[in-house]
Amino acid sequence: MEIESLKPVIKTQIVQYLNLLDINPEDIKDDEPLFGGDLGLDSIDSLELVVLLEREYGIKITNPAEGRKILIDVNHMAQYIVSNAKTA
Repeated sequence: MEIESLKPVIKTQIVQYLNLLDINPEDIKDDEPLFGGDLGLDSIDSLELVVLLEREYGIKITNPAEGRKILIDVNHMAQYIVSNAKTA
């Protein structure tokens, strides 16, 4: 799995998992901060993203500090998934 081909998939999953009705996946920039930026995501959303990683890619995050390093933006998520996915 290549990082560049994974990014649009991640964006679609973010929109679906977080039920972001007013955001299109293609509107999310690869380097746009997921938290504290225009997306307006909060701590509940971060839990949903952790669930996304586990369900879709077999990646289990139990350490909040590790999660903060992964869920920075789509670039970081894609890189982590490519390096660590069990089902990709």
